[in-house]
Amino acid sequence: MAFLLVFLVVRLIFWFVAFPNPDEAYYWLWGQRPEWSYYDHPPFHAWIQGLFASVLGRSEFVVRLPNLFSNGLFFCLYYKICQYLYPDHYQGKFKRVLLLLFASPLYFLFLALAWHDHWLITFSLLGMYWFITFADRYRETGKGETWRLLGAGAAMGLALLCKYSAVFVLAGFFATIVTDKKLRSLLWDWRLYLAGAIAAGGLVPILIWNLQNDWQSFQYYADRSVQTAGFSLRWESLLGFVLFSILMVSPFHCRGFWKVLRKVSPLKVLSPVYQRLAFWVFIISTGTLCIVSLLSAALYYWNILAYLLLFPLVAGLGSPSTLQPNAAPKAVRRFPGLGAKVYGLLFATLLVVHYAIFPLSALVSKEGDPDSRMLYGWNQVEQVVKNKMNELGGDRAVALFTTDYRSASALAYQLNRADVLAISERIDQFDFWYPRDYPTLKGKPALILWDDWHPLTDEVRSQLSAEPGAIEIPVTCFGKWIKNYYLTTGRA
Repeated sequence: MAFLLVFLVVRLIFWFVAFPNPDEAYYWLWGQRPEWSYYDHPPFHAWIQGLFASVLGRSEFVVRLPNLFSNGLFFCLYYKICQYLYPDHYQGKFKRVLLLLFASPLYFLFLALAWHDHWLITFSLLGMYWFITFADRYRETGKGETWRLLGAGAAMGLALLCKYSAVFVLAGFFATIVTDKKLRSLLWDWRLYLAGAIAAGGLVPILIWNLQNDWQSFQYYADRSVQTAGFSLRWESLLGFVLFSILMVSPFHCRGFWKVLRKVSPLKVLSPVYQRLAFWVFIISTGTLCIVSLLSAALYYWNILAYLLLFPLVAGLGSPSTLQPNAAPKAVRRFPGLGAKVYGLLFATLLVVHYAIFPLSALVSKEGDPDSRMLYGWNQVEQVVKNKMNELGGDRAVALFTTDYRSASALAYQLNRADVLAISERIDQFDFWYPRDYPTLKGKPALILWDDWHPLTDEVRSQLSAEPGAIEIPVTCFGKWIKNYYLTTGRA
């Protein structure tokens, strides 16, 4: 319990202190400009951000407040799963699941960040729980409760509205049905196809947006997954994906995952479907992303769905069997052990210090980790920008631009303005907003914020009639130089 309390304190420090990281601010900005969907991701998280901001305003507390609701449902689902798998010992198992989750850097971070992932894993876990409870009863009676199957479809529809990777769970459902002879008759059951149609309903807003925008979002993911130019197998990318996944999930947890995946659990008697689905979701998600990393690139957190059903199984390791209470005890280490807890707490503490107090990478490199450096200095930037806007005629008389989506999003958040735009070589959501905003911006005096990571190019200088010279805005933290921003005057 002491470890859980410490994890909770560290999490609260992050919630209230850390400035939104570039992508958190980016998605907050989406919420201020509601659409059917968006270029980089489906829309659910942006819709929620817009709803909360419209009611409660803008602050770090409000940006991450939706996480409180998603996390509450997420942990309640694990409580229900532990009740389902361990009816006689569920409270102890649930505490272990909580410790496993908080001690995993991957889940500690992504349950806290106001990204799409906290909703994705919550709705996916809900869908898997309802599918398992339906399928177990179906194997037993040949029927199953229809509402559970349809509920699983609805939950997965919401998961698809969060991230496209929800398809890994849907593929896991299909593989589980096909490989279990007692479930194969479901393939002729109309309820399965109705549930599938409900899940597919989550794609409707995404399809509408893509239809309006030449299928740009789907094209982005196709290009991102497979590099067609200069085809070659990228073994170093695969190795990096695997090693980072182990590091961020926790090497201690991976040892437990290996144990529960390589042998049949006695829990199969209580839930014949659970371990089969856990296996297929892990294999399909991990295998697919390994292939993607071999052909292009994959990030460790894209595989966040793969481990969800494994945590309750790992929580049961080293415990007397609930099905064989008189069996001879075995000397098996329980999970999570002290090493896993210390590893997770150390990682969580360093992450929060890095995000909220001081960018630790600045101690080892002058320019490394530019993403994290962008968390700092926005109060100084705001003051300089506001002073310059007053010189040019006032707040709304000036158009604001930056040279990257990250700085545009952070500046928009800091100023609480939804009309900041980015002009860069990278295609992002700003490219879809710019043509709509241009008629109202044309001819206005402009301020262009840039940095050494994304400098002001000759093309952008020409496009915005940028004047020579720039105001330099140095950012320091505890006396240590972090980075410079630059502010240039132009005209839209």
